[in-house]
Amino acid sequence: MQRRRLIKAFTLSASIAAMGLSWTIQAAETIKVGILHSLSGTMAISETSLKDMALMTIDEINAKGGVLGKKLEPVVVDPASNWPLFAEKGRQLLTQDKVAVTFGCWTSVSRKSVLPVYEELNGLLFYPVQYEGEEMSPNVFYTGAAPNQQAIPAVEYLLSEDGGSAKRFFLLGTDYVYPRTTNKILRAFLHSKGIADKDIEEIYTPFGHSDYQTIVANIKKFAAGGKTAVISTVNGDSNVPFYKELANQGLDATEVPVVAFSVGEEELRGIDTKPLVGHLAAWNYFQSVDNPVNEKFVADWKAYAKAKNLPNANTVVTNDPMEATYVGIHMWAQAVEKAGTTDVDKVREAMAGQTFDAPSGFTLTMDKTNHHLHKPVMIGEIQDDGQFSVVWQTESPIRAQPWSPYIEGNDKKPDHPVKSN
Repeated sequence: MQRRRLIKAFTLSASIAAMGLSWTIQAAETIKVGILHSLSGTMAISETSLKDMALMTIDEINAKGGVLGKKLEPVVVDPASNWPLFAEKGRQLLTQDKVAVTFGCWTSVSRKSVLPVYEELNGLLFYPVQYEGEEMSPNVFYTGAAPNQQAIPAVEYLLSEDGGSAKRFFLLGTDYVYPRTTNKILRAFLHSKGIADKDIEEIYTPFGHSDYQTIVANIKKFAAGGKTAVISTVNGDSNVPFYKELANQGLDATEVPVVAFSVGEEELRGIDTKPLVGHLAAWNYFQSVDNPVNEKFVADWKAYAKAKNLPNANTVVTNDPMEATYVGIHMWAQAVEKAGTTDVDKVREAMAGQTFDAPSGFTLTMDKTNHHLHKPVMIGEIQDDGQFSVVWQTESPIRAQPWSPYIEGNDKKPDHPVKSN
């Protein structure tokens, strides 16, 4: 009797162990991928579409057999436009969810929040948005633009005859690190072009700011002093009231052009763009670029939005950070295949020199040393349908300068990633 009980107990524990083993094997059959974007709060207007684009790209890769013969399993978290929460959610993705890579963040303050966590735990973050530079972490791949791939060429264009020969510049931004550092670089750049401080105005508003009546009135007043352009680094849902106020006060692009660094097709969706025709944005991709790769990219996105019943699926658009998300995920998958593993150190090494035929119409290359993409630069003019007509672009992709030459001491900094802390 005792022997029979022992045999039964042994059989039960063996079957439980086998179940545990099968669960472990099942878990090992997928590669977990973190998606760290604000799906609520002031930045949701910009970041929700990046989450959806990441999911579409993961589906696309899985439909072709996944990576290393395994399906990618997305783990989506919502840091809710709360900067400290980004670090918390990032730590959760790495320690609890055990993701192999994270795609996420929009604002630089959110990236700066997660950076110490990813450096401490040797995680891998792909960051898809234009930013101020002044950073080159071994734990981040930057698939958005550095200042010399967006801000500097945009201002050069405004100074040129084709761009209106601006003589005065109104720098308007949201009050955080990206606008302030970008404007520090731009002020030094403008000085190098002979523009004096008296011809540069610099104003910042908090996240979620909605009353732009006084600021637009001040822009009009400032513009009375000579040919003026506005450089906008306003982020998130504040762009809607800002552009509405421009229209309310009749400030059109022929009088004072606004060039935006954080406004694309997604931010213009749902607002009347007819009064904004002629205002500009500088990016590395626009939905309107005409080539077969982009045609498929846009069509796939629209089909995905309808299939998944996304909000306002009939009016979805693509934009620059969405393209950067798409490119980044595909490049990471290529690097994992090349490395034969998801091990961060080996994938990091395999990322150097990766190429991808992007929807922009250019073959993009991950720099072999500085963790930034070589990207084309485009300036687009707002059309009445909320799309952009490209009025200027570079002939080929430009190598990023993460350490701007317009900030003193940057010439002494290394051209390879170093930990920030």
